[in-house]
Amino acid sequence: MKAMIFAAGLGTRLKPLTDTMPKALVPLAGKPLLQWQVEKLRDAGITDIIVNVHHFPDMIIDAVRANNGWGCNITISDERDCLLDTGGGLKKALPLISNPLTPNPVLACNVDILSNIDLRALIAEYERTGVSQLVVSERQTQRYLLFDEEGLLRGWTNIATGEVKGRDGRHLAFSGMQILSPEALTLLQQYPAAKFSLIDFYLSLCEKQMSNDKCQMTNLQAFIPNAYKMMDVGKIDQIAEAESFAESLSNKK
Repeated sequence: MKAMIFAAGLGTRLKPLTDTMPKALVPLAGKPLLQWQVEKLRDAGITDIIVNVHHFPDMIIDAVRANNGWGCNITISDERDCLLDTGGGLKKALPLISNPLTPNPVLACNVDILSNIDLRALIAEYERTGVSQLVVSERQTQRYLLFDEEGLLRGWTNIATGEVKGRDGRHLAFSGMQILSPEALTLLQQYPAAKFSLIDFYLSLCEKQMSNDKCQMTNLQAFIPNAYKMMDVGKIDQIAEAESFAESLSNKK
């Protein structure tokens, strides 16, 4: 299995730090955010990693080279000409991940989300089912993914506005991490837009599922980690709290 780390974002909520560096290199407890993600993937046995870049791209490339990929084989997907969002970024990187001769699933995650997730358990569930996995939790937020009784994605809602797309169901918050099957990646390649979010793509799969209940390629399953704790390192005033959380994760290794 390969992995992709979404590291191309502008990191506007982390200003002024991101006025002079990319979000991926913001230091946290002595390590840049990117290193935290790479080492977690490496410890779970994933060493082939794609990292997309846009904001201060050369700084990320130089950091990867200077640290020998932190023990991993890191390939850069360059988006410096156009920031493509998560769906578009993954679609652009597909030739680096999978092809018809060597189809691969991919574990994709955001560079700025720290968690205590057991990645080996997530990978094992994907290998057991062969179904794409979306890491979710019951934390409170405004936007939720909606799942049916079998744990399959059926829609999305924004409870602040009352907007619902697809079918209603169990409300679970997305964590910014997923494993997508080769079949799902084939459908991603066919998505008509160049710049789009993965959530938009997932909702398009829900529409396909509603028109064909037997279409297993479109299934997206909820994965709820045990005793899950996560933190989105998205705001400058959260850095001190994030450093404490990162240190707690490191101490539990």
